[in-house]
Amino acid sequence: MPAPQGRDLELTGKQLREWLGQKLPEATDLALENLRGPDATGFSNDTLMFDLRYREAGVRQNLGLVARIEPSGHRVFPEYDLSRQFAVMQLLAPSAVPVPRMCWEEADLCVLGAPFYVMERVEGRIPTDNPPYHVGGWVTEIAPAEREALWWSALDALCEIHTLDWRALGFEFLAMPELGATPLEQQLRYYENYLEWAARGRPQPTAEAALAWLHANRPAGEPTTLVWGDARIGNMIFRESRCVAVLDWEMVTLGNPIEDLGWWIFLDRHHSEGLESPRLAGFPSHEETVARYEAHTGFKAQDLAYYQVFAGFRFAVIMIRLAQGMVEYGVMPADSDFETNNIVTRLLARILELPPPGAGG
Repeated sequence: MPAPQGRDLELTGKQLREWLGQKLPEATDLALENLRGPDATGFSNDTLMFDLRYREAGVRQNLGLVARIEPSGHRVFPEYDLSRQFAVMQLLAPSAVPVPRMCWEEADLCVLGAPFYVMERVEGRIPTDNPPYHVGGWVTEIAPAEREALWWSALDALCEIHTLDWRALGFEFLAMPELGATPLEQQLRYYENYLEWAARGRPQPTAEAALAWLHANRPAGEPTTLVWGDARIGNMIFRESRCVAVLDWEMVTLGNPIEDLGWWIFLDRHHSEGLESPRLAGFPSHEETVARYEAHTGFKAQDLAYYQVFAGFRFAVIMIRLAQGMVEYGVMPADSDFETNNIVTRLLARILELPPPGAGG
């Protein structure tokens, strides 16, 4: 994976401290300490963690904070709306969905050179993507009963997202009527445009075949809920196998809640079947997962097969940009076929009974 664009941490720390002093005008003895990147970072934004210590009205305050910064180098997504992410988590704050407390957002480029927001840090552990949690990392070291508890706690949080009264909470602004009449039409058009932007005219056989299949097999009469978009345990923080925070709302939208369930299962398959590795003992089966999901939400997963293909297609499009980033950062050679031939496209081709990527024909 390409490394996030490097920052001068000493300079960034001074900039953040000055900015935080303006946000906390009553604070004295303000100190910003332990500025660092996370142990495992994503590639759609820059993330910095730090501790803030100060006095206010004579009382010592100690905060663990996280800054999420719009990427200024290679971009995974065509556009990046930090303000939307900030607003979504603010709106979720009074709900049963566990999210970090949002503190401040900043659109002025003069502070860090890009828009950013700051939220409180939630302590805990996140299942790893590198290595995928079925083959390495701390999830492989815990007992099967703990893995089962982790999975069900995570799924319960997903159910909470889908049973929210999204209209009452004010999530109408997530609709994209300019892209289509229904949420699914809007999502298909968005990712079709994303594919065109990412591919830069180069053939993408598996992704293009999946898109054609998705258009030809669109379900009708779908329910609409808040859709997390990147629904997976690797975007959650856990303490003692309990989900204490739901993170990463870059892909949030409105749509059929089974879109999230399809992504949830496809990503878990990616981390096991895609690597030709068995799922770890203790994790409930996908069939048990669907049954509990249906019981807890009242939604039927009759379109799950469709939304697993949609998940594979979306992830395949994202992988194009990740692969291009690897070339840009010198991690892979320029003649690599990784943007069309990777774990995602191979798994997607298998699901759709397409020729394996790279096989020709």
